[in-house]
Parts: sequence; structure tokens; C-alpha cells
Amino acid sequence: MSRSGSIPEQRREAPEADVTATTFRASEHQHIRYNPLQDEWVLVSAHRMKRPWQGQVEPPLLKTVPRHDPHNPLCPGATRANGEVNPYYDGTFLFDNDFPALQPDAPNPGPSDHPLFQTEAARGACKVMCFHPWSDVTLPLMSIPEIRTVIDAWAAVTEELGARYPWVQIFENKGAMMGCSNPHPHCQVWASSFLPDIAQREERSQRAYQSQHGEPLLMEYGHQELLRKERLVLTSEHWLVLVPFWAVWPFQTLLLPRRHVRRLPELTPAERDDLASIMKKLLTKYDNLFETSFPYSMGWHGCGETKDRS
Repeated sequence: MSRSGSIPEQRREAPEADVTATTFRASEHQHIRYNPLQDEWVLVSAHRMKRPWQGQVEPPLLKTVPRHDPHNPLCPGATRANGEVNPYYDGTFLFDNDFPALQPDAPNPGPSDHPLFQTEAARGACKVMCFHPWSDVTLPLMSIPEIRTVIDAWAAVTEELGARYPWVQIFENKGAMMGCSNPHPHCQVWASSFLPDIAQREERSQRAYQSQHGEPLLMEYGHQELLRKERLVLTSEHWLVLVPFWAVWPFQTLLLPRRHVRRLPELTPAERDDLASIMKKLLTKYDNLFETSFPYSMGWHGCGETKDRS
């Protein structure tokens, strides 16, 4: 649970309590933590991890995914729902989503007749990117050069769509548990004529921090985490993987560059190589921790543009 705002109301209005008898310990006492990216407060109750667990435990998946299925619309040579036939690709494969959530030529809904029923135009483009021609592999099972090819493709599509749209979102929902209906390794790329609310809040928060402190928010945050060494998961020459101080998911991680980089296309060749390596290590750790092909949602957040280019 979280609460938006700079200072929670309950902090200002709560009655004074006797805090002299007990020393605060984050692992024992509930508290709220500030998320500077989203400008919101998050409730942390780590002591609840001691409660007895009687929830559902999923059995290991025994289903074998075929390496190539001619009926799978993401496989090389397969026919998709719109009748198009995929090429026999041997690396990444990018194509227009056959069922896009955003289209470039959607009409304007026009003025609203009441302030409680407002609508605005939403235009964009949706693409699907296959990571690999084989259906039985995932990112952690791919080689580092193969992952580097994916990163280059992410950077290229970000640059291409970013020239026309103010926001480009790359995301992967892996596994049926996360809503993925096709086991073939792939991600989605959505470009939109508007900045989503989360992106707008992150943009405002980072601009405000830069104005007040003279340095990028996430650069200072990464520096502080390196000094504290409390939430670091992986480090490399160019990247950090950590559990964010304001995490709300049980196994949430944040991947940060050590250099101030606004978007994927700005990464140097060395940074891309290092990113491929640290991604493989992180995702392999997830698989090994749970002894399964770990389901997750992953998204890249770059710097958005506030000007509408539609």
C-alpha cells in the first residue's frame, strides 16, 4: 500500500507515542518509506514475514516446450493471425503487433460534455520482438552475444519510434502466471503520443531533484546504495542491480547504469556488452532461486519527452 504526497497526513496527525523504550529496527517495526521517483509513500511491514504460511505452492512445470512449432505464430516460417508468414529468422525478429492496443490513425474523440467524462486522443504503434528463433529458450538461457543482439534491437526500435512518439515502452511479461499466452521468448514495444502517468511522475520527480540538488536523482541513489551495501544484488563495471529502498514486490530489483544515460540508444558498446552479461546473471539467479523458469514482468524506463509529437 502506498500514499501519494510529500508528507503523509498520518505522520502530521498521529498522536505522540513513547518511543524511548524501543529501538527502531526496520526488520521488526512497520514504517513508511518514500519513493522519490513516484513521489509517494509505501508502507513496509517486514515483521509480517514471520506469519505462518499456508498458501498455495505451485508444482514444478513439467510441460516441454517444442523448439519449433509451425503452428506457433511467433516461430520462424509460421503464419500469423493476419495471414502474414514470418521469415526464417535466426536472430531477433521485430514486427507490427497483429492486435495493437495503439494505432497511429485513431480518430480524435472530440470535446467532452462533462468534466467527469473526459477523453483525449491516444495514438501510437505496437510491435512484438522475438528474442530468438527457438521457443524453448529464455533470456537467461541465451548466450551473452545473443542477449547483446536483443539489446541492440531494443536500442534501434527505441530510436526509430522515439523520433515519432514522446514515449516508447519496452516490456516483457514472462510466463503464463504473468499473463503471457505464448512461451516463445519475446517482448512488446509500445510507442504512444502521450506520457503515461507513471512516466510523468518520474519525469517531474527527477527534474525537481536535479533542480534542487544539482545532480541526477538515480545517479545519487545508486551512489548511496554502493556506499551502504545493504540492498546490492549484483555490480559490474557499468551497471548496478539492487533491491530499491521503496520496493513493493517481494523479489523486485532495479537495474541502473553507473553513468547518466537517458535512453537505451545512448549506451556505448562496452555498456551494452556489460548489460547483456549482468542481465544473464540476474535472470539466472531468479531461475536458480525458485528452481524453475521464473515468471516476471520487466520494463525499461527511459527519459520521456513532454512535447507531444503526434
